[in-house]
Amino acid sequence: MNEMPDGRMQLTRRVLLGRAAGFSPGAIALASLSSQTAVADPDRISSLAAKARRVIFLTQSGGPSQLELFDAKPDLHRWAGKELPESVRQGQRLTTMTASQKQLVMPSRVRFRKCGESGATISEWLPSLRNVADELCFIKSMYTDQINHAPAMTHLLTGHQLIGRPSIGAWVSYGLGSDNQNLPDYVVMISRMQRPSDQPLYDHYWGSGFLPSKYQGVKLRNSRDPVLYLRNPDGLPPEVRRTMLDGIGNVNAKRYEETGDPEILTRISQYEMSFRMQTSIPDLINTGDESESTFELYGPDSRRAGSYAANCILARRLMERGVRFVQLIHPDWDHHSRLTSWCTARCRDTDQATAALVTDLKQRGLLEDTLVIWGGEFGRGVAGQGNWNSPEAGRDHHPRCFTIWMAGGGIRPGTTIGATDEFSYNVADTPIHVRDLHATVLHLLGINHETLTYRYQGLDFRLTGVEPAHLINGALSG
Repeated sequence: MNEMPDGRMQLTRRVLLGRAAGFSPGAIALASLSSQTAVADPDRISSLAAKARRVIFLTQSGGPSQLELFDAKPDLHRWAGKELPESVRQGQRLTTMTASQKQLVMPSRVRFRKCGESGATISEWLPSLRNVADELCFIKSMYTDQINHAPAMTHLLTGHQLIGRPSIGAWVSYGLGSDNQNLPDYVVMISRMQRPSDQPLYDHYWGSGFLPSKYQGVKLRNSRDPVLYLRNPDGLPPEVRRTMLDGIGNVNAKRYEETGDPEILTRISQYEMSFRMQTSIPDLINTGDESESTFELYGPDSRRAGSYAANCILARRLMERGVRFVQLIHPDWDHHSRLTSWCTARCRDTDQATAALVTDLKQRGLLEDTLVIWGGEFGRGVAGQGNWNSPEAGRDHHPRCFTIWMAGGGIRPGTTIGATDEFSYNVADTPIHVRDLHATVLHLLGINHETLTYRYQGLDFRLTGVEPAHLINGALSG
């Protein structure tokens, strides 16, 4: 048997009812699934007042350069072409891509401006984001323990660098469920790039790990069938599919009665969810009811199915339908070369739509209880990769400090937290670890990160792990 809270509850109920009493636990399971509600289990959460009801995680995969986007270092020109002082580097690890070359400082070639009443520094490459600066809370002192993409992204999204742990969206789904029983609790969309990206994106980034599979993210594809095997085969009427599902459900319920395996209940619920999604998904992706002004707000790319901009519109539509956690993944921020041209291209992909999403949510009264997060797995180093003075130069991975921002549900707007040294190499003020971010996200959803646990292999696991995790108090609205 699986060792888990749900499993213990279901098995105890089975014992209490008893076969001798003439009850069928399988039938009871089917009946309970048909009348599920999204009420959170009080044992999994604290009595905190939730400031956010929903989350949109704008995941920028590859490591956006904080030096080009948010962390202005105007005095770096004095160090141009000079070797990074050892007192700054302090023997910190480099990747194999730059470990053998001299660490020659490459100043940013972009102009920054203080924006809004908050005075947040934002790059000229993000002109639209400048317009919503006062809605954002920048954290410039993020750091992680991982220097390569896969473990760093796994750490950012699951709390651990090794695969096998539940993603943050799965934890939220497990703790809170959804307000919409016709759509999944957790939805993932990956941008359809206009040029091929060689950056792998693994399913475990949105997986359920050791949680029941019902909590994993459902990926919407950029094709005729957004979810595989959801559409009925040609010639199969809905009423026939309904009869088939009822028959399969009865077989699964009988099997559950014999074994008590909670994963069978997941199978039953997922079949039922798929049936309901046959109606809800087409309604979601049909944006014909959106106004012309909405498409103008999100930009011309918003009409291209699968683009980041189009996915931002779908994210807002999912929020309106009560989906708990939506993750948009935009790849290709890994700029080891041609930084100026490639980073500006990614900014063009995302800038207008990101600002539009914040604006749109606010105009519709959704931003107040929707938490928006923007960020990648790490930042970029101050040394140039290749010839620092060439347009072909790039930057290597840098886990020691990077920038993310948050907005909406319970976040203090117009705030900047933390700072880096003059090289944007080390945190100089208010270090914020990835697990602190996780603890804060759960807190805003009304969950105590220390009490949201799941028993697996004899241990009580949690998203934030066993090391101390602290709330980012300066980011909280009060």
